[in-house]
Amino acid sequence: MKKIDFLTISGMAFGLGLVLWGIMTESPLSTFIDFPSFLITAGGSFGAMLINFQLSQFRQVFKITMQVIFEKTVDISSLGQLFVNLAQKSRREGLLALEDDLEEIDDPFLRNGLQMVIDGFEPESIRDIMETEIVTLSQRHQLGQNLFRTWGTLAPAFGMIGTLIGLIQMLTSLDDPDAIGSGMAVALITTFYGCLMANLIFIPIAGKLEIVSEKEVAYKEAIVDALLALQAGVNPRILQEKINAYLSPEERRKAEERKASPAETEGEKVIV
Repeated sequence: MKKIDFLTISGMAFGLGLVLWGIMTESPLSTFIDFPSFLITAGGSFGAMLINFQLSQFRQVFKITMQVIFEKTVDISSLGQLFVNLAQKSRREGLLALEDDLEEIDDPFLRNGLQMVIDGFEPESIRDIMETEIVTLSQRHQLGQNLFRTWGTLAPAFGMIGTLIGLIQMLTSLDDPDAIGSGMAVALITTFYGCLMANLIFIPIAGKLEIVSEKEVAYKEAIVDALLALQAGVNPRILQEKINAYLSPEERRKAEERKASPAETEGEKVIV
């Protein structure tokens, strides 16, 4: 399940709002609007990105950006009770009885892993297959991070190129006051655009993608350990603790509070 990450949207809006407020308190906003400067910074860095990455990789920009705005819900603590229930059932009825639970599992990674356990795959084979999938996932995520970090490096660089263009125009037109003014505008505004794009959009997106990737990788690693423990017939309590090892103290506390609070039973929900 995915949810909108309002923190990312709010952060960008808040940062941009403060910048605009700072501009408009001292001068009109039109002073900082220069189309040629924007083209040099945005267009130049975009062209360099097309050179730096393959087209198939660059096509993923929109999809990667959506991963930042619509964050995938990953809750390791929710795995604990699920695997405790599976372990208790397998102890009573055997691993083959877990096949009835496959349809209730939405996560393809978990469902495929549980299917391998039920089918009697060797533990080494299960770990090898699932960890290969985790590595592949991590590499795909790394591509997105590298893409936006590179863009965050190129945007200020092209802003500096715009600055050099403006300075050259200014120095070659010292006898024309109007040309000096327009040249200085391009010189300074391109640097401003490059720094703003890099530090408010590209670099923060790369950082958010790294956090999202780390959470998803940890979630999948917890699934692998839990599945192998389930296959080995580990005590449900020990299995719960193996999953808890992936949680921070704060997450463990919240998980314990949820367990201690009145739970949903037989389709009924407790209304507070």
